[in-house]
Amino acid sequence: MHLILGGARSGKSTLATRLAEASGRQVTLIVTARAEDAEMATRIERHRASRPTGWQVIEEPLALGETLLRHDGADRFLVVDCLTLWLTNLLLDANPTRYQRERQALSAALNQLSGELVLVSNETGLGVVPMGALSRQFVDESGWLHQELARLADRVTLMVAGLPITLKGNTP
Repeated sequence: MHLILGGARSGKSTLATRLAEASGRQVTLIVTARAEDAEMATRIERHRASRPTGWQVIEEPLALGETLLRHDGADRFLVVDCLTLWLTNLLLDANPTRYQRERQALSAALNQLSGELVLVSNETGLGVVPMGALSRQFVDESGWLHQELARLADRVTLMVAGLPITLKGNTP
């Protein structure tokens, strides 16, 4: 498992794409974004247009652990883009216990996967503490999630200005 962290437009998705293409495996991209407004719809379309042809794309905003297990295989390369959008979807879900259930399901799934996996996520803990309660919860939960995933990951890369900084494991 490879966790790729970084700020907005830092090159996270580009690195994940490069690693997937270089793997020589069947690639499944699991995207978590929801087009809730016109600007987000434009962002999603830009990402769709830049994806390599031949990749299987699964849109799954909530049930990430289950989706990983369903599409896993020793010959597969799975890419999740991105965890912070997944977290946002769950924190905004009408069921307040859904996030904890889905996070547990993700952790359990990660221990069962046989193929390669790249998780892409935004590093949000480098700025000031946000003023709103939901924003603070988001920053806290993403930080705790990233710590857990970094502990489990074989490789962790921080992207800054398109440059990979290896935090754990081998340089990609």
